[in-house]
Amino acid sequence: MRSRARRKPDYRRRHRYGAVAGCAFAIAGLSALATPVARHLKAVGPMNVGHETLACTDCHRRAPGSLRQQLQANLRFAMGQRTVPASMGRLPIGNGACLSCHDRPEDRHPVFRFMEPRFADARRARSPHLCNGCHLEHQGVRVTATSDFCEACHLELDIPGDRLDVTHATLVDRGQWSSCLGCHDYHGSHQIEASTSFEAAITNGQIVEYLNGGASPYPGRRSSDVRASLAASTSGGQR
Repeated sequence: MRSRARRKPDYRRRHRYGAVAGCAFAIAGLSALATPVARHLKAVGPMNVGHETLACTDCHRRAPGSLRQQLQANLRFAMGQRTVPASMGRLPIGNGACLSCHDRPEDRHPVFRFMEPRFADARRARSPHLCNGCHLEHQGVRVTATSDFCEACHLELDIPGDRLDVTHATLVDRGQWSSCLGCHDYHGSHQIEASTSFEAAITNGQIVEYLNGGASPYPGRRSSDVRASLAASTSGGQR
């Protein structure tokens, strides 16, 4: 009985030391994760092509208000005193985060256009009204949509005076939707002219490689479509 009584304080002391050491390791680990060097460990996947130098805070922006104010706002929402809930911690990623850098005044397919009632089916099928409908981040590619996404809006495509040697109507009848990007640049980011020869078009294999992050197969000069704020953020500035 005496030997057990003598060992008991040592047993408790070892547990206290272990608890202190565990807390110290946990704090050190959390502190290390908070450093910019470890940001890739917190990401859900690799940055998409062209975004490798962005900081997490360039897209994941802090929600307005303190934690207390955010909790109060959500309590008011739960009580019916507020029409929308408040964001907690960080703002959700929406079109605004993308368009703050990617400014295309001459965009052939701006996201706002797809809010028209006639595109309701396309919104359900492909989400073209959302930037991340085609450019879902943390996938390590340039475009996450498949190369046949034109089908969502162009099922009826009869062009008067069609100059293509294989008419667009014929391609629609054949279901060759993956061939569209062989002549047409979706956003108009490259200064090119559509080919009149179907055989001269860029192949689907080249398009898929480009969407996955490869070099551009389009022959025309690339338009300037990224604002100076992106250059500022990549050099360490804040937006």
